[in-house]
Amino acid sequence: MKLLQLIKIIDINSCPKLCDFEVKGISCNSKTVKDNFIFVAIKGVKADGNKFIQEAIDKGARGIIFESQRHKVTKSQGNINFIEVKDTRKALAKLATEFYGDPSSKIKVIGITGTNGKTTITYLIEALLKKANFQPAVIGTINYRFKNKTISSKNTTPASVELQSLLAQMFKEGVDYAIMEVSSHALDQDRTEGVKFHSAIFTNLTQDHLDYHKTLGNYFKAKVKLFKNLDSNSFAVINSDDKYGLRLQNLTKAKIITYGIKNKADIVAENIKFDCRKTEFLLSTPKGR
Repeated sequence: MKLLQLIKIIDINSCPKLCDFEVKGISCNSKTVKDNFIFVAIKGVKADGNKFIQEAIDKGARGIIFESQRHKVTKSQGNINFIEVKDTRKALAKLATEFYGDPSSKIKVIGITGTNGKTTITYLIEALLKKANFQPAVIGTINYRFKNKTISSKNTTPASVELQSLLAQMFKEGVDYAIMEVSSHALDQDRTEGVKFHSAIFTNLTQDHLDYHKTLGNYFKAKVKLFKNLDSNSFAVINSDDKYGLRLQNLTKAKIITYGIKNKADIVAENIKFDCRKTEFLLSTPKGR
């Protein structure tokens, strides 16, 4: 895909006269840049990508995406394109989505967020879908897996370029559903910005990751992003026993399905019995018990 076509997807503050070229890849890591790549300079938690712009250029980058307050550019350098944007994280996610053909619009992506229970739910949904003869994939804490492939996971939710690349590969190999753990870090860092979610599940919210988010309010605000971005054709599956779940119900356009044990909900587990081998319960649903 050519540069001028690709960057139509992002909001550009300014750029000098651009020299078009065939984009071979996108990266925010200067070490992985190759000839005819776009390098997106992101200020990370540990490192500032703006300090590695020259390294990216030396390795073959011909497109540099940057934020004006992070990096000062006075003029173009030969055939290097400098493109200023307001938010490099959002720009990276949108560019990756477009570059890989918007794969989440072609398969059903289920996002699961919350403090506890995300990994367990991916396994349960994966098993249910397999039993129903679908081809599911899982992106999560343990690994990323689909068909007969298993990939070690570096993050619960991959960075946006890796995520879009994974989804594109899954679609190519016939995956119907991608079940994804969506961490609060990923939401705060806009890693899932370009993903079109078929549905999102909220488990619960308790004190965790406050070293990163600082307050519970910020932690919840990150979770809200997933549900605010759902459209009216999507589904929001929300725990009605959690006080933050109750708040979420007023913050999404999606069709809401609630579940719980204590509070009123669409799906309720009753007469719960535990033993070391199994859990038994009576499921009360709108279509019967």
